Amino acid sequence: MAKIEIYSSPFCGYCHRAKRLLSTKGASFTEIDVIADPTRKAEMVKRANGGRTVPQIFINGVHVGGSDDLHALDRQGKLDAMLAASA
Repeated sequence: MAKIEIYSSPFCGYCHRAKRLLSTKGASFTEIDVIADPTRKAEMVKRANGGRTVPQIFINGVHVGGSDDLHALDRQGKLDAMLAASA
């Protein structure tokens, strides 16, 4: 199973949307709340090559992008293969 990390905020609708898609796929993920732990925001920006908005999603260490990017991968039929690959 893939290692999935999501930098998020509890008030973010896009974060909830991305997590819902992953959950419907049966994927487990680690959620990093940048509001509860603000020091993680700088880590997120660095890992996401300057991306400052949440969510920022990583699958097996690869930056996928945000919720719209995740849904685009699903529409293109690429997400399931990424989720099946192990870290």
